[in-house]
Amino acid sequence: MFKKHALAFCACLFSFAINAQDNEVTRILEEVAQNNLELKAFASLMEGRQLELRAGNNLKNPEMGAYFLPFGDHSRGDYREFQITQSFEFPSVYAARKNLINEQTKDLDLAYLAKKQEVLLSAKRNCIELIILNKTLAIEEIRLEQAKKVLAQIKTLFEKGQVGILMFNKAKIVTLQQQFNLQKIDLQNQSLLNRLKNINGGIEVSIVAKKFLDNYTLSDFDDLWQEKLKKDPYLISLRQKAVVALQNVSLNKSKSLPNITAGFNHQGVSGDYYSGVYAGVSIPLFDAKNKVKAAEANYQFQQSYSDFLFIKEKAAFEKQYNEYALLKEQYSEFNQTLGGLNSEMLLLESYELGEVSFMEYYVELQFYQQAAKAILDMENQLNLSKAELLKHQL
Repeated sequence: MFKKHALAFCACLFSFAINAQDNEVTRILEEVAQNNLELKAFASLMEGRQLELRAGNNLKNPEMGAYFLPFGDHSRGDYREFQITQSFEFPSVYAARKNLINEQTKDLDLAYLAKKQEVLLSAKRNCIELIILNKTLAIEEIRLEQAKKVLAQIKTLFEKGQVGILMFNKAKIVTLQQQFNLQKIDLQNQSLLNRLKNINGGIEVSIVAKKFLDNYTLSDFDDLWQEKLKKDPYLISLRQKAVVALQNVSLNKSKSLPNITAGFNHQGVSGDYYSGVYAGVSIPLFDAKNKVKAAEANYQFQQSYSDFLFIKEKAAFEKQYNEYALLKEQYSEFNQTLGGLNSEMLLLESYELGEVSFMEYYVELQFYQQAAKAILDMENQLNLSKAELLKHQL
């Protein structure tokens, strides 16, 4: 019964640690989304471009003109004329352009989302590397304690004359190397934290997690690709560009209709005057020539090029997915072989029991430490690859 409670308690602690790590990264990404200066600047740029697009559908400014003709040979008085007019395109043009602007605005929104995902992915990569460093730091601290313990034992043997100065110096070098490793990790940690601080708009953040989620399982490729099609702003933007091009065809067809001018005109000489409405039509015989055909050609290009890019992106994504699956398999086999052996601790016990010499201990220790580093590197790469594959979820 006690074992069952103990196992349940350990499972709860493990779950809490995983959730804490996951929540910690999520919290940082939420902060970055709010504080990143590049995102704020990009949002302002997109807003300005949207306003600029909407301004392109405004009516033209009204025009006013006047004539005063006092010179010449005339007996009835000076001639005066006043006119105010307003020119505008055919009403369907404004509706078509409004639809086009709405589609272009959606494309700008997608550009912002793509930039946001790019920034958040960069922040997440930094978080992943910081967690790996925290995990490495914990391992190196244990190794330093072990090195100090061995050094103390060698020093005692040296003072008793049972080992030579060379052996004693080697033990000191091993300890110094471990201290240098800790210092190097500390520098890397500070560099990553500074980078993350810059991404977070100059606001400091910290990560204390030392573990990743152990579940590296992904959905089937087809399911993940369908999810990416629905959420990835770049892929959505490929379809959106074809929609924009099609709407541009509709706009250019509308522009083949005449432009209209309407206004008021007043003319008079010495108290006699005439006034009334003014109307005019501008027939687009030459200005609209070939524009519809050009818009249709651009639409055909956008459709074909989008299809090409979809195929290209799917192939690249599948390659990335397969590489991740292979790396996951290699990591699992490697971790199962070495992860549960606690080899460095067992090797230290063998040395303390006199089963291996210091040189044998040192050589074997180097082998197991290199293997442990390989596991950490694979774990780091696995998490980075997963973050890249799931970028569309950010």
